[in-house]
Amino acid sequence: MNTPVTLRAAAEDQAARLPALLARAEHLAGAVLLGAHGRRRAGVGDDFWQYRPSQQGDSRRMIDHRRSAMGDQEFVREREWQIAQSVMLWVDQGASMRFSSDKDVPEKADRARVLALALAILLLRGGERVGLTGTTLPPRSGNPQVLRLAETFCRDDQTDYSAPEHRGMIPHARAVFISDFMGDLEGVQTALTKAADRGVRGVVYHVLDPSEEAFPFTGRTVFESVGGTLRHETLKANDLKGRYLERLAQRKAELQRLCALTGWQYGLHHTTTSVQSGLLWLYAALDARAGAAA
Repeated sequence: MNTPVTLRAAAEDQAARLPALLARAEHLAGAVLLGAHGRRRAGVGDDFWQYRPSQQGDSRRMIDHRRSAMGDQEFVREREWQIAQSVMLWVDQGASMRFSSDKDVPEKADRARVLALALAILLLRGGERVGLTGTTLPPRSGNPQVLRLAETFCRDDQTDYSAPEHRGMIPHARAVFISDFMGDLEGVQTALTKAADRGVRGVVYHVLDPSEEAFPFTGRTVFESVGGTLRHETLKANDLKGRYLERLAQRKAELQRLCALTGWQYGLHHTTTSVQSGLLWLYAALDARAGAAA
């Protein structure tokens, strides 16, 4: 039961985390220095992209006379397509994401939030609209949206596992789902299917702690979910290793299969991996999905 005291403590905890999350995401985005985000495709825009030989149907105004004067062929100066796109994010806030196997290893939730917010900063600086899946925070442009996203990312979900929100998918937008995907995959399948039906393409980013890949447990071990709803005790944890690793491999394969069916891209990230490399991969993968859908 929530009381004024517990509510105030929770609010103060969120307020304390917000500046740190913002500062780290800003620093990460600034360190990457990817420059303006552009869809490498001819169209309406301000930036020069390439010259191409003129074709039947090109107007005389499209001819670049300076370039054409260098030879016997007329050339057209094309500009890069810079129509702002909507990008929708889903970051798993479930309790399972608040796991870390070591004090020197960040929680999965911490890594997911920093990556998502830094990605949003890069996209917003490039003129894109960024928001959340669902209806709570529609895609918008501008710096104020960064603060809105950060505030939302600082809220923990008390359930052990969360599923992506599939409502409010904007047709032909892009999306990023970041989670450990330890819960039931039915919700993930529903969200990806609904997204694909509306022409939404994106990236599924699978974030895991290294111990979840290695299963370094032996002897008597008590396994308990972070949310406290699941508990299992065994005297021979090492006997479970083979079955656990097989189930994990099956889960990765199922996520990859769902991505292949819906036109999304799958990526795997460990919390001991460089956060910069994770952001670079995410940014490149998201842009690749945009190019494929264009």
